[in-house]
Amino acid sequence: MTKIALSGNTVEISARPVRARVTFLTEDVFRIWVAPGGRFVDETDMVITTDFPGVVPDVADAGNYVRLSTAALALRVYKEPLRFGLYHPDDATLIFEEKRALSFEDEGATQYLTRGQGEQFFGGGMQNGRFSHRHKAIDIAVSYNWDDGGCPNSVPFYLSSAGYGVFRHTFAPGRYVFHDTIRTTHRERRFDAYYFVGDAKHVIGRYTELTGRPLMPPIYGLEMGDADCYCHNANRGERHTLDALQVADGYVDREIPLGWMLVNDGYGCGYEDLDRTAAGLRDRNVTLGLWTSTGLADQAKEVRTGARVRKLDVAWVGPGYRFALDACRQAFEGIEDNCDGRGFVWTPEGWAGSQRYAVHWSGDQEGSWEYIRWQIPTYAGATMSGQAYTTGDVDGIYTGSAATYTRDLQWKMFLPIAMTMDGWADTDKQPWCRGEPYTSINRRYIQLRERLLPYFYTYCAQANRTGVGMVRPLWLEYPDDPATLREEAKYEFLAGDAFLVAPVYDDQDVRDGIYLPAGTWTEYWTGERFRGPVRLHDHPAPFDRLPLFIKGGSIIPMWPEGTLSWATRDSGQLDLDVYPDGHSTFTLYEDDGVTRRYADGEYSEQTFTVDASGSDVQLTIGAAAGGYAGQPGGRRYAIRLHRPEGVTVTTTPFIPITTASTITL
Repeated sequence: MTKIALSGNTVEISARPVRARVTFLTEDVFRIWVAPGGRFVDETDMVITTDFPGVVPDVADAGNYVRLSTAALALRVYKEPLRFGLYHPDDATLIFEEKRALSFEDEGATQYLTRGQGEQFFGGGMQNGRFSHRHKAIDIAVSYNWDDGGCPNSVPFYLSSAGYGVFRHTFAPGRYVFHDTIRTTHRERRFDAYYFVGDAKHVIGRYTELTGRPLMPPIYGLEMGDADCYCHNANRGERHTLDALQVADGYVDREIPLGWMLVNDGYGCGYEDLDRTAAGLRDRNVTLGLWTSTGLADQAKEVRTGARVRKLDVAWVGPGYRFALDACRQAFEGIEDNCDGRGFVWTPEGWAGSQRYAVHWSGDQEGSWEYIRWQIPTYAGATMSGQAYTTGDVDGIYTGSAATYTRDLQWKMFLPIAMTMDGWADTDKQPWCRGEPYTSINRRYIQLRERLLPYFYTYCAQANRTGVGMVRPLWLEYPDDPATLREEAKYEFLAGDAFLVAPVYDDQDVRDGIYLPAGTWTEYWTGERFRGPVRLHDHPAPFDRLPLFIKGGSIIPMWPEGTLSWATRDSGQLDLDVYPDGHSTFTLYEDDGVTRRYADGEYSEQTFTVDASGSDVQLTIGAAAGGYAGQPGGRRYAIRLHRPEGVTVTTTPFIPITTASTITL
């Protein structure tokens, strides 16, 4: 280092043969930007928040390094050679340190960091089959490998259990190695990285504050989706787009909820009679979606016709990086520019920033037990990169069986987004296509999902505000429990605070190795109670039963039994599933479900509180704060109270939405 100077919240550094800048955006967020030739080239497409207040660091010369400190951190700038070390504000407790100077070799710009004892690493976007990366290497690149080990929708971001995260501000492909020495490389001769200090949820929040919060989906986007080529389908014989209405009737006739349909396929399928198809779907309370592999030349017209869902495919977005991010933005904004609805886009090739536009879909896969197994950590792990909406087709689009379809559908009903797609397998893949008993089991889980949408939708609003999605690895909620990183916990996840889901991923009627962390857990179907931490071996899981556990203290808002569509639900009743355990709360979020008026403050929040510290259980139904178009004036509440001695049901009289009420159960 030959020179260092402070200018506002930026420290300028000269060190032959590079120049560097360290900019402090907040007390806990800073950017290190190193240019080998002294020329700073900015990659602005990913970053949307640029109005951070800026913090002027304290600068102190400590001999062999200069200390740049804020209330949240101390950054050491070592003089010879130039390298960086991140410490807690005491400048004594290490977070990480560069083991050597940044390298600008032919393979790209590489940072070498220390790895702490027991330090764990997460992120990298969608990393198929993985959620934690200690001792592993992950690729951050466009991937057409849809299977275990692939990395569709990867992002140049990771976070550490040591209390920090790093976003490499680049569109260049990379590779991160989390061995004894952490080595992160991107194939370019520049280094530009943002650092976030704090626990995992805080880091995810800061990262998505910078690159964009996850989208707020429309309520129908959380309902079951159906996709196929309903026009000139080479795999099914001659079809026409209007045939999609007959398939939609198949859902209606069987009382299986359906929210949206993709009625075409971008690979030469096209569509006919779109106006009539859109109108027919509206009559069935189903929203029109369109698939594209070639671009969006007719998007304005299609949106005006009724298209509100867009699925982008690899033939178009396959180049990835900036191209895919721009494509997601084009599709998302094309919906919002031509109607008052919300953009809702699916992509198989995301990058940093695409979470503000898209659902991240894991690609074309085969239905199998193995497919179920490795997808479980995939989606929970993607949450650690701010990807709040990740999913895969129920039972894939190829092969599969009646058993794998039903087992896959069971657990995917606890992902925020779900779709079944056919047209490529040897049979159609709607939930009834395999006959009984599969149809009845599938219907049961899709109906349960429909009733749970108030709970799911609340977590969508939280993701839109905080960046943290509903589907979470156990470690995110129990970071001090080392068992959450062991193999058995890899194949289960949390769906919000209430549900622990342990999918069955082999052809058995028991589920082995279920781990329940600290707390009280109730088996959803049987009411059996467990006290964690505990491992369950050979837990009964007959074919119609997904191993599903409810955390003590949970208050779960649900639409009434029999609800088949958000559009026809009884908004005058809300069911509350209550699992009392001490003092607990749940704040329900609601808005009109389809427009963007929520962003202008048109929404409501209603807090439910349970106090079970005494012999009685007290439930307080809070008054709704705020309002929106279509908000009910009041509600009846059907309360299911789950206690060790059994379940009791209480239904309240009609309570005005502006009134608070306390009930003894």
